[in-house]
Amino acid sequence: MSFRRKNVKQQPCEVIVGAQCGNAVSRGAHVYVPGIVSASKFMKGGDVVSVYSDIKGKCKKGAKEFDGTKIFLGNGISELSRKEIFSRLPELKGIGVRMTDPVYLSPSFDNVLPSYLFLQNLPSAVVSHVLDPQPGEKILDLCAAPGGKTTHIAALMHDQGEVIALDKISNKVEKIKQNALLLGLNSIRAFCFDGTKALKLDMVKDTDGEPPFLPESFDRILLDAPCSGMGQRPNMACTWTLKEVTSYQPLQRKLFTVAAELLKPGGVLVYSTCTVTLAENEEQVAWALETFPHLQLQHQDPQVGGEGMLGAGLSSEQLKRLQRFDPCVVPSQDSDTGSLRDARIEDMIWLANKDCIGFFIAKFVKCKST
Repeated sequence: MSFRRKNVKQQPCEVIVGAQCGNAVSRGAHVYVPGIVSASKFMKGGDVVSVYSDIKGKCKKGAKEFDGTKIFLGNGISELSRKEIFSRLPELKGIGVRMTDPVYLSPSFDNVLPSYLFLQNLPSAVVSHVLDPQPGEKILDLCAAPGGKTTHIAALMHDQGEVIALDKISNKVEKIKQNALLLGLNSIRAFCFDGTKALKLDMVKDTDGEPPFLPESFDRILLDAPCSGMGQRPNMACTWTLKEVTSYQPLQRKLFTVAAELLKPGGVLVYSTCTVTLAENEEQVAWALETFPHLQLQHQDPQVGGEGMLGAGLSSEQLKRLQRFDPCVVPSQDSDTGSLRDARIEDMIWLANKDCIGFFIAKFVKCKST
């Protein structure tokens, strides 16, 4: 959770960063040189500077001042001069501004116990518990990159069994393998493979445990589907088009169809997204229940998020079986960290739910063979 501070004083020397860099700074990162778009004319190394995010992408690279729309992120110490930053030397990739007084108190966990910890948002951790993988089972993470949920699943199984992780982008698959190695998890096998093609249509040739897979091969499947990502926070720049947002529903249904076929009778399928749209969440659940009569919607444990959203034709009972983390339902408020010391556990869980990314979880059980 991050808390907005009102008493951070803006400095005359300014550094402008791109929106993506600004998102990272809001989450506790320092400012790295590639993210710097503009700096004040006489900025030197060691200067106290105010950092702003150019949320509309209007600032020209190397500008000496910028009067466009910008959001104040806090103050820091410049590690380099303006001249050094914009010298165009390709090796300049390190920290450009070390944040000392950020507006949002969100401490960085970068490289903190990397062999023991993998940082995740609250709903991303909840979803693996909802899947509830057991030692000795065969699990499929159909869209696995970067591997946070994959490694969490393996850890919950005590690294006993088999976790298959698929992603169609090779460098992301390598990242999954690196994370598994770093955390000492041996049950994970990662493949560069398109999840929409993971179902083996002929029974002739055995693929020796590699994709594609025969029907009813997995005890549990996590489909953390590609989505519009509209639940991601912080996000200072909206770049989505209507065409892009509406393009995900057909892809999600293709992946869901494959997952339903690959799941064993009695197996568990968990569908999740990091978006807040009805079309990618509750509408997909309604479609799945109509298309696959052998799937039943299940209660979830733990239940931290709120219930599902109206509008997709689901019953009140069905909506209660969903989890929707939706921070936009409560107005953001300035918080005093001191006031949390005496808070009840229930209040802390409520606050965590409202101060996290937008996320959606649905859990199904397969009742009989297709």
